[in-house]
Amino acid sequence: MLSKLYSIEPPSYVIDEGKLIDNLKILKRVQEEASCKILLAQKAFSNFVVYPLIGEYLAGTTASGIYEARLGKEEMGKENHVFAPAYKPADMDELVKICDHIIFNSVAQLMKYKSICLDAGVEIGLRVNPECSTQGDHAIYDPCAAGSRLGVTIAALDEALSKDASVLDGVSGLHFHTLCEQNSDDLETTLVAFKEKFGKYLPQMKWLNMGGGHHITRADYDVDRLIRLVKDIKAQYDLNVYLEPGEAIALNAGYFVTEVLDIVDNGIKTLILDGSAACHMPDVLEMPYRPPLMDSGEWGDKPYEYRLSSYTCLAGDIIGDYTFDHEIKVGDRLIFEDMAIYSMVKNNTFNGIPLPNIYLLRDNGDMELVKKFDYEDFKNRLS
Repeated sequence: MLSKLYSIEPPSYVIDEGKLIDNLKILKRVQEEASCKILLAQKAFSNFVVYPLIGEYLAGTTASGIYEARLGKEEMGKENHVFAPAYKPADMDELVKICDHIIFNSVAQLMKYKSICLDAGVEIGLRVNPECSTQGDHAIYDPCAAGSRLGVTIAALDEALSKDASVLDGVSGLHFHTLCEQNSDDLETTLVAFKEKFGKYLPQMKWLNMGGGHHITRADYDVDRLIRLVKDIKAQYDLNVYLEPGEAIALNAGYFVTEVLDIVDNGIKTLILDGSAACHMPDVLEMPYRPPLMDSGEWGDKPYEYRLSSYTCLAGDIIGDYTFDHEIKVGDRLIFEDMAIYSMVKNNTFNGIPLPNIYLLRDNGDMELVKKFDYEDFKNRLS
């Protein structure tokens, strides 16, 4: 079935429906055995062509802003949550009409918008910061890093309540999000710190949202531990629990098909692709990381060694160094894996590089063209 990847026009993203279903089955098991609710975090994956499928397994969507919230409402139509570091008044006027839960990042934002939410029948939450970092070297993705703007610390919350005892009146739940591509042992560590600091406020809450970053569908993820942790906190505080992974839903469920346009040898043999790290997979430069490439190896593993780059003008638009069993030639297709998450939602048209097509590889083997971009998509973004 994957042979069809070599027949489509590059550059193209391909969503693998079969692998998506495999992930969704794991997540559904967690929902059922832990009696919790799992939401799609649209910031990682928002290809709504598969929202009806995802909605068959999960409880709904969560958004990071007004457009994602609107998309979740329109295309999945189940529970619709939103969190943002701050909200504009005009956006709030719409959010209270389309969202079930609105979560605030500060006491000031909570107090500013509390009444409009409660009047609309929307459940409101407050994001807190357990100040417990478990992420190691990736500070850019660490909401608990020193000085983080994300979430209310216990010192700030206690101080606010000392001045106004009504701060948490009407608040239905607390929210924390501290993980990024992590296992359930890091969640367990976080929960210890969270309960130590904020456990005194949980008896007055209806729900707890444990955020995202749970790599639940990764092969080595300890699903049983996650289920135990959720069941334990539900029993201890009589709460409903939400999880809102993004990557776990579409992990390893996508490909990026590229073509070799040229080969440059200036001391390193470099393949010039019609795919770009800067334009089509920005996390390669931002994280940074080396994306998996089908039928390739690490440097030194195989006899033919190449650096993979792009036809943008950015000197640092380097995807990574790879090796192959055979010589690569101009016109060959290369297929990157795990390209459904944080690729299509982040891509751009720097240098006027066209956006890749989007295909859906159906579970029955059919290849369906979902979206084809052209010059007008580039032009109309700019004026």
